Amino acid sequence: MAGAFFLRNIFPARTAPVFGLKNTYLRRRILLPPFKTARSSLLLGDRICEANSKLWPQPDYFVKLFVDLFRVNFMEMKTRLTKHLPHRRTAMKWLHWGIIPFFIWFIFADPDALRRMGPRVFQFHSMMGLIFVSIALIWTGLTLRRGLLSRPGPKLTGWARWVHRPLHLTLVWGLFLVAFGGLLLGLTASFQMMAGGIVPIGVPLNMPRAHHIIGELHTLQFYVLAGIVLFHAGFHIWRHIKLRDNALRIMAPRVFHRYL
Repeated sequence: MAGAFFLRNIFPARTAPVFGLKNTYLRRRILLPPFKTARSSLLLGDRICEANSKLWPQPDYFVKLFVDLFRVNFMEMKTRLTKHLPHRRTAMKWLHWGIIPFFIWFIFADPDALRRMGPRVFQFHSMMGLIFVSIALIWTGLTLRRGLLSRPGPKLTGWARWVHRPLHLTLVWGLFLVAFGGLLLGLTASFQMMAGGIVPIGVPLNMPRAHHIIGELHTLQFYVLAGIVLFHAGFHIWRHIKLRDNALRIMAPRVFHRYL
């Protein structure tokens, strides 16, 4: 009786018969309220469908809302981060001049001689390699993301203009291949090689013959890259002196501009 009284007060009974029953106590207080509840639910569902689900948003609405919120937050984070980052040309100058000491180190460093000098010396050599590879990978990533920063100037004509872009792309990919050669050395080694004693270099597969061949090629590719670097430096010095297009001022720190 309490349940029937509750339903009757929420869904008041009407005088229309249900299944031919007359207006009796049984129809009004017990049978009619459940049927009216079901009918109201069905009508509500029909109205939601007819109104193109305006009452309740579809899943696409929540997906779009999430994407919009994520895009706004990502753009705000990117804007705030960009304010604290250096200009692209400034960052490229840091990478350009920062990698030179490590490059010179690996031209003259002999791993076998350093290993005989003690574990601390070889650990220092390994740390230098980790920093060199990090700079090389950052440089490669920036080139893939934004392309080459350097553009041939108006005074570059003929063979010099044709050489400009391939020369710089060869430098960037040469740095990447040197880093990739180090990874192959770690993969073919018989023990776990650690870059700087921190980062594991691949999983050792114990392939001594392949390790020896890759080591020889790794040394060769480094010296080939050193030759390309020397040609690159001579090319820009020639531009600066012969063509007088201030090529050295482009990547030189501002403090040296008055000497160039």
